[in-house]
Amino acid sequence: MNAPLSTPLSAALLDRFKNLVGPKGWVTDPDILAPHLREQRDLYVGNSPMLLRPANTAEVAAIIRLARETKTKLVPQGGNTGLVGGNIPFMSNDEIILSLQRMNRILAIDPLNDTITVEAGCILQQVQQAAREVDRLFPLSIGSEGSCTIGGNLSTNAGGNAVLRYGNTRELALGLEVVLADGQIWNGLRGLRKDNTGYALKDLFIGGEGTLGIITAAVLKLHPLPKAMATAFTAIPSPSAAIELLALSKAATGGQVTGFELISRLSLDFALKHNAGTVDPVAERHPWYVLMEFSSGRDDGNIGETMEAVLAEGFEKGLVLDAAIAQSDTQRATFWKLRELLSSSQKPEGGSIKCDISVPVSSMPDFIEQASAAVLALLPDSRVIAFGHIGDGNVHFNLSQPVGWERTEFLKHWDAVHQIVHDIAHGMQGSISAEHGVGRMKIDEIVHYKSPVEIEMMRKIKRAFDPDNILNPGKVVWP
Repeated sequence: MNAPLSTPLSAALLDRFKNLVGPKGWVTDPDILAPHLREQRDLYVGNSPMLLRPANTAEVAAIIRLARETKTKLVPQGGNTGLVGGNIPFMSNDEIILSLQRMNRILAIDPLNDTITVEAGCILQQVQQAAREVDRLFPLSIGSEGSCTIGGNLSTNAGGNAVLRYGNTRELALGLEVVLADGQIWNGLRGLRKDNTGYALKDLFIGGEGTLGIITAAVLKLHPLPKAMATAFTAIPSPSAAIELLALSKAATGGQVTGFELISRLSLDFALKHNAGTVDPVAERHPWYVLMEFSSGRDDGNIGETMEAVLAEGFEKGLVLDAAIAQSDTQRATFWKLRELLSSSQKPEGGSIKCDISVPVSSMPDFIEQASAAVLALLPDSRVIAFGHIGDGNVHFNLSQPVGWERTEFLKHWDAVHQIVHDIAHGMQGSISAEHGVGRMKIDEIVHYKSPVEIEMMRKIKRAFDPDNILNPGKVVWP
């Protein structure tokens, strides 16, 4: 399906929006607007006459009421770190960008209830730091945490490195404040673990990518701050060995496995090649690696001993070929930095076709084997880059262009590669979008993988909440 039909926005209408937010609340300067019109991988570029920056929830509500009255389309945007185009307007120049980055206050912290209440424009790293200051952990951790916002994290149900132990963003949110498509404000900022009074309304907006309402604040779960960490960069023979090592780790720690990241040799080679100062963590080359981390609330040395015991048993069973255990916080950070560099290190190698899938954890080795064989049959000289959160069944399965190819020529195969990979994931009862969302990229594609019943339920929800289709139209689902 095509983008929504365009209706030019008049200067008089733009002035009405400006008056709602005051001189600090709007931007029309093309140079300032430019970064808000481009997705970071340059897959999506849009156009908009104006960006609105409300200072509070009342201003957001006023903007939405005027948008509904005038049938003006709004594109909510957080830190603009999304990867499926849900944060980028279309080229029609008839959508206004709505940024909540001025709404960045920590509203309350309750260490005894293990909650923090924040505005949606708070940077994730800001929330992490506020939690640490009261000896608590907000465990959501992703590569863009220095620039992404909580509103964006919630709207895309962000995952990250700690889902295995703490869950994704949906599991970390207890309550929301949301401005609905008619301008009403729903105050659901309740820090309750139990509230059995009907539908879980907050879950409609988490992962909704701003298509049902605009999240303006949230009550988030905190956890005890770990007192001890054990981290190892571990060489393994295969993804199958990783799954067995994960099961061994879970059994040995009783739920203290915080991270378990699969890394292929080629993806590590790219990171070492394109980032000065990086060093291979283990002496010899191996086909696969796992970055594994255990954490404990007690600093008594037991977690380190447990890590050593797990690795020793892994050696005996042939699951571990070599391992480097972090001896300091600096070395631990170095290991995790390598993991964070895997994605950006593909760019210097040329075009990259990226897939963000999930399958049951036990199916991960079969998926990697089958998907690799299938895409290489299509493009024999391509380079498979597989890495990611194998502990929760999410792998970033990417294909880098063959050496010597032109980027544009390679990217012509984007749809064909996606169909191959997504068909395999779907056949294993998996998902074609594990943590990046649907956005513009997969709005047509999900129709092929979700049942007609599911798609119609989604459409009914969209029509019920946003009958005028003004909130991020053309994203997630066609109404």
